[in-house]
Amino acid sequence: MEIDARERLRQHFLNNRSPERWDELWKDGSFLPWDRGTPNPALIDTLDSKWSTIGPALKQDGSRRKALVPGCGKGYDVYLFAAYGFDAFGLEVGNAVEAAKKFAPEADTRDEYKARDENVGKGKVEFVQGDFYAKDWETSCHLDGNSGFDVIYDYTFLCAMPPNLRPAWSKRMTELLAPGGTLICLEFPLYKEASLGGPPWAMRAETYEMLLPFPGEEPEYDENGYVIKQERPPNPNGLTRIARWHAERSHPVGQGTDHVSLWKHREAA
Repeated sequence: MEIDARERLRQHFLNNRSPERWDELWKDGSFLPWDRGTPNPALIDTLDSKWSTIGPALKQDGSRRKALVPGCGKGYDVYLFAAYGFDAFGLEVGNAVEAAKKFAPEADTRDEYKARDENVGKGKVEFVQGDFYAKDWETSCHLDGNSGFDVIYDYTFLCAMPPNLRPAWSKRMTELLAPGGTLICLEFPLYKEASLGGPPWAMRAETYEMLLPFPGEEPEYDENGYVIKQERPPNPNGLTRIARWHAERSHPVGQGTDHVSLWKHREAA
């Protein structure tokens, strides 16, 4: 993201950080600096190389596992998960959902969204309007009881949230992830200084390390605005990191700094 665009985005949220401010940008449609037009190559590489960890798209009974992309934008990643065989759900605020649906005809023509395995086929794509922190949208995703999602992907969602929402983010992730599911975090922006504010807000590995194992708990910050890593017993309801690596490929804005981490419930790790 160019510096001028980053500052313009920061100014847009300076006095009002409510979700409605994102909806205003989607409704206008002329200023969407986070929209890269394609899935992040790091996600493609992860889905290609980490099948043994993430698991197949088809269950033994032939039904499809479910993937969730909160803050999905126009749905590039949602269509990608469907290409790998998952029933894929994108969650967004009002006008973003309409933008995602309008992208469908173009997605149907792109090679990157063709079925990756003809024997598995493509999963369905659905876009749901709702507040990530509420529960009323979950029925639209056809969840069975407390089954949750088998895969959840976060790239530019956490970093779009003001820091005071981070504990709620970690709590919701643990609630929405199925018992044997995998949370894929594409850690971004690791290059940014916390003093620059957001969105996007600066991330570090410690941000994830002190949020996901401790759902709903407020992390401590140093004088520069970075999360302090502390050694303490994890919450039994939290997630544990099972892998982390430097992304060989990513969008240009994060190339060279982006990392990918995989998280599971402790009992499934």
